[in-house]
Amino acid sequence: MTSPDSPPLVSPSPCPAPPPSLPSSPVPSSPAPSSSSLPAPPSLPPTGEVMVLALGRKKQRVLIALSILPNLFLAFLLSSDPLITLSSPHHCHLPGPLPSPEVLNASLPWEKGERPGDSGGLSQCKQYVNGSQSAVMDCEAGWDYNVTEGLRNNIVTEWDLVCGQYWLVPVEEVCFILGVLTGCLGLGYAADRLGRSKTLLTSLTLSVVFGVLVCVSPYPSIFIVMRFCLAAASAGVYLTLYITRLELCEPSLRLVVTMLAGLMTVAGELLLLAVALGCQSWRGLLGAGAAPLTLFLSYGIPGVFPESPRWLLLSERSGDMNSFTERRNSNRDVRDDESFTELDSEPAPSSRPHLSFPELFHSRNIWKNMCVLGFTSFISHGISHCYSSFRGDVRGTAPSFYWTYLLSVCAGGGAWLLLWTTVDRCGRRGILLLSMTMTGLASLILLGLMEYLSETAITVFSVLGLFSSQATASLCILFTAEIMPTIIRGSGVGAVLALGCVGRLSSPLMDLRNHYGYFLHHVVYSSLALLAVLSILLLPESKRKSLPQTLADGEQYRRPPLGRRRRDNVPLLATPNPET
Repeated sequence: MTSPDSPPLVSPSPCPAPPPSLPSSPVPSSPAPSSSSLPAPPSLPPTGEVMVLALGRKKQRVLIALSILPNLFLAFLLSSDPLITLSSPHHCHLPGPLPSPEVLNASLPWEKGERPGDSGGLSQCKQYVNGSQSAVMDCEAGWDYNVTEGLRNNIVTEWDLVCGQYWLVPVEEVCFILGVLTGCLGLGYAADRLGRSKTLLTSLTLSVVFGVLVCVSPYPSIFIVMRFCLAAASAGVYLTLYITRLELCEPSLRLVVTMLAGLMTVAGELLLLAVALGCQSWRGLLGAGAAPLTLFLSYGIPGVFPESPRWLLLSERSGDMNSFTERRNSNRDVRDDESFTELDSEPAPSSRPHLSFPELFHSRNIWKNMCVLGFTSFISHGISHCYSSFRGDVRGTAPSFYWTYLLSVCAGGGAWLLLWTTVDRCGRRGILLLSMTMTGLASLILLGLMEYLSETAITVFSVLGLFSSQATASLCILFTAEIMPTIIRGSGVGAVLALGCVGRLSSPLMDLRNHYGYFLHHVVYSSLALLAVLSILLLPESKRKSLPQTLADGEQYRRPPLGRRRRDNVPLLATPNPET
């Protein structure tokens, strides 16, 4: 019951009347816009990592394998010096058949040893005059060689580079190292300006040509000049393949691929010794290394071994960039089964990467990193031979050639395996610091306690120092290639390798002086190794970082402040990524 004053109840309407402003007749709705009519999202410029992924997984693996395979034969050209310059025991040639020990004692004077602990032996450069022991003279009819190790016919035995001509052997070694230094600097710069592919083909062609000329050299002077040129060309092949291989990898693959290339070089050095034992001729040995390089000239065929995608991106090739953008927008999901046709095709004429020398001059962080790594490379390469010859310098009883050679090669292989298992976990800088510390400590122990160490202890610490120095040298080159921007990566890695060659020059120079002053020489390198340990603390960390492209990207690789607290264990997490 309702009161008379209350308003009447209104029954609810099932559908309320439309407002007067709206039409009552139905209006067909407009169709939803299709995906094809939507505006395309703005395409970002491709980065180095995207360019690498555009190759496809299969082609990327094939190109990496093609860049690793030449290392097997480059070892024949870059590591053959110990075999072709090995000096065997010799004495003056005596008339008649093979002389007996009694005839040798009666015809050759006795000489004292020049090193501590060396009791001496029959003279290698003098003989008695007419069999009388009253006067001696130089060898007149040549020399007889007692070859028990290495090649039966090398440049020493063929051209009699002993006694008065012995200085030609260290000169050849110095010229060879200077050739490697020249190739690293010159062809490294060419790889940045002209491109990786052109520099690689030029270096391969020169290696084949000079390899043949070395094998047919009739005189020591021509041989030394040709070896200089061969060293420069071979160093260019090695350097160009190194940086191209690294630029084909994403961050997770860089260490593994570099380790495989290093092990391939170790396999080539072992194969070099096997071939030397089989052919017994230095001409055949060098020819066995130069001949297979002709097969790799096929890399110049379009589509076999294209230009580095990162250098291609930096060279501002408009045709390649437009083609890449169209392909990326049309097929974003298909990566593995298609090839990167832009890189396979013959490139159009393009401009070189623009390098601003004033900007490079003011890139203080890049210069600092290069100086630290170059100094570390100088020490690690220079101190390495001190461990190989330490036992002979101190005790006067040098080990056999096969023992020294195999120990050095196996130490290099073990160093690569150690880097493979530790560097990605502990970081580049930490392992470089550890290996250089071990190098310095091994030297200090050998120098400070050499009078109290047994033969076994000397061997153990020498092997430890050799192992750690080779690990330092290998990691130093990888570190340089990762933090140098693409625009100067060839020049940066070449400069660090060249400083390593400067360190290696001390070995033939010590041989030229017959190892006089070896103790002071080792002390200087040991002191500098401790200084290198402190300088390594100034380096950044490149683990899991993208390769920098420009000088501005390279400047972003900085050492984090020592007092900064990190929220996790990732090194340099706060360092900006050069690709972002």
